[in-house]
Amino acid sequence: TVLGANNRVNLGIIGLGGKGRDHFKRFSSMQDVSVMAVSDPDTAHMARGGPAQQHRDLRKLLELKELDAVVVATPNHWHALASIMAMQAGKHVYVEKPVSHDIWESRQTVKAARKYQRVCQAGTQHRSCPAPAAAARDIAAGKYGKVLWAHCSKLGARKPIGKVTEPQPPPATCDYDLWAGPAPMTPIMRRQFHYDWHSQFNWGDGEMGNWGPHYVDDLRHILGWDDVPTNVIAAGGRFWDDNGDTPNMHIAVMEHRGIKVVIDIRNMSDPRGGTQGAVYLGSRGGNYIMCEEGYIKISRGGGKGYDRDGKTVAQYRGDGGRGHGHNFIKAVRTGDPSILACDIEIGHQSTTMCHLANIAYRVGQGATVEAVQDALDGHADAANTLQSMLPQLEHNQVDVAKMPFQLGPVLTFDSDKEVFTGDRAAEANKLVRLESRQAFVVPETV
Repeated sequence: TVLGANNRVNLGIIGLGGKGRDHFKRFSSMQDVSVMAVSDPDTAHMARGGPAQQHRDLRKLLELKELDAVVVATPNHWHALASIMAMQAGKHVYVEKPVSHDIWESRQTVKAARKYQRVCQAGTQHRSCPAPAAAARDIAAGKYGKVLWAHCSKLGARKPIGKVTEPQPPPATCDYDLWAGPAPMTPIMRRQFHYDWHSQFNWGDGEMGNWGPHYVDDLRHILGWDDVPTNVIAAGGRFWDDNGDTPNMHIAVMEHRGIKVVIDIRNMSDPRGGTQGAVYLGSRGGNYIMCEEGYIKISRGGGKGYDRDGKTVAQYRGDGGRGHGHNFIKAVRTGDPSILACDIEIGHQSTTMCHLANIAYRVGQGATVEAVQDALDGHADAANTLQSMLPQLEHNQVDVAKMPFQLGPVLTFDSDKEVFTGDRAAEANKLVRLESRQAFVVPETV
């Protein structure tokens, strides 16, 4: 595509829910950026686009020849297909996290970016934040010595999504067929149509796919990983009686390059942390990197480095990645994907780690606390994480004898072929590539 007059970038926003609305405001405020068109299957959301052209069907928006780029801020199940369709139409793409609803389709998104030579930025904006970048430099330089283990967490409290016993109608303003797209168009079993899809695996990926990609990407950035772990075990549960099926308490353990990592997701209140959620390792979330000669604690907005006695030896000041959108626009203007802070390949790998954690949970079975403890034996932080969860469950009146943990096996992942191998591989691989509805299929050949 050819940029408009005066180097203007003509932009489309696909999806105008909460995040899409934020993107509309942010990109509209940028110099020489024109948000000229919007798309959303819910006309009530689409009306938030003001004077911009409105196209309920994103395929109509993508036909606009004067459009240079799009922001994909749909629900998760549309992220990959919308991105691929946009690049096939010659558009550059900024796609929200997680960049896909399964591992296979985000690899297809990477292939599309390479084939059509498009800029494709993943919306894990911490890659544009100076704090994790500075921490990564210090780790690489050996400031803290050898990395021993890491704990990656999001411990913020949420509320149940409620429970209905009969299917609910979609909003009168919403085309449910377009909204569902490649995902199942099954009866709607939730009170709130919008947003609460995050808590149902047909369309969302739980908190692991919601907040997880931000801090998992920080972890990969700080540790200098350009690939993903090849093993995972997970345990957890949805300890609410509501219509959700994604876990609200979730431990996943992976080992990579000799470093054991715990990914710890909790959405329940905690008597020790108040209504905002849990506190573990002195933090409400982010990354805790333990090294031989010190450790780092860092989350959105920044963090600090400490020696082994707890004395502060470094300050990591951040801004949450405020410049991420500007970085995308600069790459679009120059046509140079190499200047992206978070190219789609990086987004794919960080998203894949979150999918690994979810898949390991989903193939699990009911287990006692003792069985989970035994499965996590050998890694003190994983065992301590479980022990930290138990008072939370008791505080929330959860009887784990009646509502037990779900524990998965140790899964082995071939990171080159991006498939599981070994024990329970057939079951796990069904979740690597989900089925798509015929009219909205992610293409085998992009």
